[in-house]
Order: sequence, then C-alpha cells, then structure tokens
Amino acid sequence: MTKTSMTLLALACALALSACGGKSEGGEHAADAGHVSSSAGLPTGNADAGREFAAKGGNGVAACASCHGADGNAPIDGMYPKLGGQYADYIAHSLQAYRAGTRAGATADVMAAQAKSLSDQQIADLAAYFASVPSQLHDLQNAN
Repeated sequence: MTKTSMTLLALACALALSACGGKSEGGEHAADAGHVSSSAGLPTGNADAGREFAAKGGNGVAACASCHGADGNAPIDGMYPKLGGQYADYIAHSLQAYRAGTRAGATADVMAAQAKSLSDQQIADLAAYFASVPSQLHDLQNAN
C-alpha cells in the first residue's frame, strides 16, 4: 500500500468516525459545550482551554487563529480550512495524524510542525473548542 493510499484510508476512517458522533439530529452538539469526549482515544476535551490555546498558542505552537482566523471561521487564505463547527473527532484525528506525520496535503508540513508538540489533552481541548463554535461549514446535504 502506498503512502498516499494509506493517508486516504486514514482520512476515510477519520471521516467515518466523525460521522458517528459530535452532533445530534437537530445539529446541536451531543455533549455540553464545555466538555466533549473523543473516539480518538483522547481524554475529555475542555472547550474553554481549547479556546484559549487556539487564540494564544503555546509550547512553541502558533495560535490557530493565525491561519484559521477568529473561531476557526475566517482563514487568512483559501488553502486553510474553516475549523469552527467541525466534528470534534475529525479535528482530533486530523491533529493526531499531523503529529504522527501521517497526514498529507498542501499544508501538511506546516501543520505537522505545529502539531508535533501538542499533548493529547491539548488536542482534545482544541477539538472540543472548534466543535463548540457555530458552524459556517456547508456540505451537500439537501443540495437538490
């Protein structure tokens, strides 16, 4: 199996896992806004701690807002995705893959450098925070 196909498989698994949790039928988060658990094998995340880390950075990690903008919904460039409202499990799995160096893409080198010093708790906190932000994400559901 090539590195590209392994990366695609990992992404497909993360997407499948993210579809299993995070939001209820009404589009609201299943867990309270302060704490969100993860199927990524991480400790329970704290959205308030994640908000602070996303805004200020730390441990040699730049603030997420530097590229993804306020609340993860105002990227400075089209190559950076919106993170606000994204499923916590998707964020967690993505950050774990960047940290491990197994995720590819246009910004993989930048994100790998940022994620390499993140602890499991910081990843869980960031995932909980971005999942708690009102979403500006759009998908193809009801696109008919």
